[in-house]
Amino acid sequence: MSGSRHPSRRPPSPRTHSAAGPLERRTLLLATAAAATGALATACGTAEGQPAGKVAVLGDSAQWEKPMAAAGAAMKTVSAPRLVPEVIPFLESFEQIVRSSLRTNRTPDMLKYWSGYRLQDLARTGGIADLTRQWEDAVAKGWVDASLRDAFTYRRRVYGLPMNLAYWVFYYNPEVFREHRLEAPRTWDDFLTACARLKKNGITPLHGTAGDRWPSFIWFQEILSRQDPRFYADLMNGRERYTDPRAERALRTVASFFDKDWFTPMDTNHPDAAAAMLHGELGMVPCGTWLGSTLAAAGGRPGKNLGAFVLPMADPKARPAVIFESSALLATVKGPDRTEALRATGSWLHPKVMKAFSHTLQDGCPNPKVEAANPVIASLAKKVRGDRLWLLNRFWEQGPPELVEATVDDLAGFLLNPSSYRQTLRTMQDRADDAWQVWREAEKT
Repeated sequence: MSGSRHPSRRPPSPRTHSAAGPLERRTLLLATAAAATGALATACGTAEGQPAGKVAVLGDSAQWEKPMAAAGAAMKTVSAPRLVPEVIPFLESFEQIVRSSLRTNRTPDMLKYWSGYRLQDLARTGGIADLTRQWEDAVAKGWVDASLRDAFTYRRRVYGLPMNLAYWVFYYNPEVFREHRLEAPRTWDDFLTACARLKKNGITPLHGTAGDRWPSFIWFQEILSRQDPRFYADLMNGRERYTDPRAERALRTVASFFDKDWFTPMDTNHPDAAAAMLHGELGMVPCGTWLGSTLAAAGGRPGKNLGAFVLPMADPKARPAVIFESSALLATVKGPDRTEALRATGSWLHPKVMKAFSHTLQDGCPNPKVEAANPVIASLAKKVRGDRLWLLNRFWEQGPPELVEATVDDLAGFLLNPSSYRQTLRTMQDRADDAWQVWREAEKT
């Protein structure tokens, strides 16, 4: 696999998974619509309730089905209901069903959802349960990292419990690095040196993609949070502006990586990038630690051909930081099995449940008492906790959801035309002005 100085050579659409023709797109839309109809029927079935001792959890990821089932079985052993996972694997359909069902009496009992502003947006509807007591009980038992609370809070009350704790890291192949006399970077200069040396030896240094649309935020997030983590936090919470020189510096840095031909083609998805990295064709893949299951399926062996590091700070004077991502377990207020659902939330963070879930998922765990799922996760958790890295929530969960959706598309356009960074930032700020005004007006009600 080789990098591409001009990603527009193989242009993905920011809004679709491939550049399909009209007939193919129509077929895809029809198939998606049919699947959504089936998914809606499934969700309505969920809303009829489960047999006694069971409670359904509606989610959007098929990869989480086995981990949720494992957690459900473990939960049964600690005198709580058994969780039954149900999946709607289409993001738009999932969100539509969740929001429409909360306005009715046919609501799923529990949901796998997002943290941050997306959780706040759902809490505003009044359709999800206050889990503050469950959170405080877990903190008192040492079952959860108390610093995560803000990501699951709305108006000082907790409405979700963390499911995983994914750190955003750079995956690499230690065997390839050793072959080229490289180690996992400890400084920003080490990182740039690794990129240059890999490129010189015929290996594409970095995975970049606008495919599947959502990953378009990754490089802006990673670079900005290393150059100025405080500015990243303020920008994501509407206290700073995209037209600030610090935001421009971040996109200029990404554009300079294009100039050096360090990126893969912009339609390279994560599974293909994972396989290319393990085969020595690609140097580094930035992603959440939840990619671990994909890497394992592709033949990744932690400590051998699979390693990960937190991207070093570009400004050594800045507070060391790492991006995190954590899905939220929610209980609804109108679900048919809501009593059992609330009982389940009280046991979700139990070490037995968390171990079954995180080890099956092969991801980080919000319960610090649970041993890591694999050596890579263990090393990362040790660094994050030992160095007291500042946990910054992922771009996707930061800001009003409508704004995030739009800025992801803007960043996809930038990845396809890196010289457009100034116009991209102006467009993003225009959107932000409107979105934050609407959000803050709603907060007053």
